[in-house]
Amino acid sequence: MTPKLIKLIALSAAGVLCSLCVMAQPRLPKGYFWKKLPNGLEVVVIENSKVPLATIEIAVKNGAYTEGPEYSGLSHLFEHMFFKANKDYPNQEKFLKRTQELGAIWNGTTNVERVNYYFTFDRDSLSAGLKFMNAAIRFPIYRAEDMAKERPVVDGEFQRAESSPYFQLYYETNKALWGDLITRKMPIGVHEIINTATPEKMMIIKDKYYFPNNSLLTICGDVKHEDAFKLAEAIYGDWANSGFNPHEKYPIPPFKPLAKSEAFVKESTIAQTPYMNFAWQGPAYKTDSAATVAADVFSYIVGLNSSKLQQALVDKGLASSASISYTTSYYTGAVTLFIVPNPNKLKECYDEAINQISQFAKPDYFTDEQMADAKGILLRSQARNMEKPSGLPSQLSFWWCSTSFDYGTDITDNYQKVTRADIAKYINTYITGKPSVAGLIINPETSKTTNAKTFFVAAK
Repeated sequence: MTPKLIKLIALSAAGVLCSLCVMAQPRLPKGYFWKKLPNGLEVVVIENSKVPLATIEIAVKNGAYTEGPEYSGLSHLFEHMFFKANKDYPNQEKFLKRTQELGAIWNGTTNVERVNYYFTFDRDSLSAGLKFMNAAIRFPIYRAEDMAKERPVVDGEFQRAESSPYFQLYYETNKALWGDLITRKMPIGVHEIINTATPEKMMIIKDKYYFPNNSLLTICGDVKHEDAFKLAEAIYGDWANSGFNPHEKYPIPPFKPLAKSEAFVKESTIAQTPYMNFAWQGPAYKTDSAATVAADVFSYIVGLNSSKLQQALVDKGLASSASISYTTSYYTGAVTLFIVPNPNKLKECYDEAINQISQFAKPDYFTDEQMADAKGILLRSQARNMEKPSGLPSQLSFWWCSTSFDYGTDITDNYQKVTRADIAKYINTYITGKPSVAGLIINPETSKTTNAKTFFVAAK
């Protein structure tokens, strides 16, 4: 084969690959437009002219799941430091003054599998707002004096959480459920790590995860996608690609399956009302995306006032509330049955909760009508969520970080397709007969009078 022919074949192959890249458009709702910049930054523009505003958000695949013990809580601290000094606004006073000039509403959040930052302002400020975000995300300045002020703020959030009996139950449950990897499920962090954080540690986080190829920029509002894409490329196009996939270079360790069921009773004087929960290691989008959909539908079924769970616990006065939750996760997520029991019928409530759990997988545990009602609620909930333009970027970035664009686009339709067999498979795979963590937080006096530790034991 001649060199000329080899060159032609190579060029043809490159052209085919390029065509494939162009064609590899994700499925998105009507009015959503996607583009991937040469540096790897994904940009989505959502055209929504209901109000003359624009919201911009940058989401990063960072959060608790990227944190070993030595960095626990620092993704959250990093989020707080985002709103401090940067190259264009070298102190927080100038940063805040600029937000006022833009008339911006702004905030950020840190969760298990996502950190996001957003600004909402007048549509005419889109270019200025994108430049403002660019300075903060790419060129932060971690001043020691700023960190000295912000560490107590972040740690204060942790301390406020600890004053809640619900959080204490949640924390103890997570310790048992995730073992040595608990820091990868707890965005709030660890006091000592938060209070000793340094600018150098902030740079470590930035240099691991804050790259265009690990980020999503969403522009939503009264904008035109062609103009928004041009602005995004002009402002963010020279943001250097990391040259590596952060989640391949710094892999998330697998969450070990729970070996056996555990139970604990935590006595606390702040628990004037006892709380009880049961938790299982649930599905992961990475390995069982179908189960994540079935999990949502089942959670809504048992949340209905007519459900057997509600009738057995709430209607009969054994509890004031009972609910099952599962948060869609790329990696293993938790399924939790949370109950606020009647303190005077604590043992009866516990016994009935165990009885209900044993019946989850039975064909008659819910009716066809209840399943249809749950699907209807999910459908209406999604319709309501679509009504507020400023909330759309956050919804989208959640799917992007923990699942995929296609998953988020199809989720409402897929809820309607869930069958009894899908729900039975989910329950039998992750709940029925599977190791669980049962927790009860209760004040010492009630614990003594009820002998809670004698009956609140691990399921066999």
